[in-house]
Amino acid sequence: MRDTAEYQAIARHYGERTARRSGVPLIRHIDHGLAILRAIGATGRAMRAFCLHPLVQADADLAACDLSALTTDVHVMALALEYRSVANAALSTRALASAADIRLSPLAEVNDMLIADKVQNRADFLLHHAGTHPRSAELDRYFRLWLERLGVDEDRYQQLASARQVDVDVIASPDGRCSP
Repeated sequence: MRDTAEYQAIARHYGERTARRSGVPLIRHIDHGLAILRAIGATGRAMRAFCLHPLVQADADLAACDLSALTTDVHVMALALEYRSVANAALSTRALASAADIRLSPLAEVNDMLIADKVQNRADFLLHHAGTHPRSAELDRYFRLWLERLGVDEDRYQQLASARQVDVDVIASPDGRCSP
């Protein structure tokens, strides 16, 4: 996966940058998400689109982005943009009464990307921010609602959160070899 144009685009964008609060390299979000996508049997296109989602998710990033430089596969770009639409409709700053308030995509590949993102984000939240982040209670509820909406119960969450740790060694291997 590391040799795809999409992974290379996000790797260039992130460079050596790390998350402000945790100090974790930003590329780990992508690596962990890819491990989860592999664990759920997602398509290669969903994995490639997952690599692109941080590049198009925020309005300012989308406006500044040369989309044609990110991928030559229109299907991959469509998945990344549909991910943006669904994810941005239910951000953590929006009040959600229940999981039913979260719109899912009609595209299974996008919902797989959302599973990978929300499992990865919740795992990082629990590891680095639970109980210390000013919005800890709201974020915990937010991730639980998303996972409920995506049909990921606590047992499945634990399996997928573990898969990201086991499989990331393959993704991050020095030779860069891994299969989508």
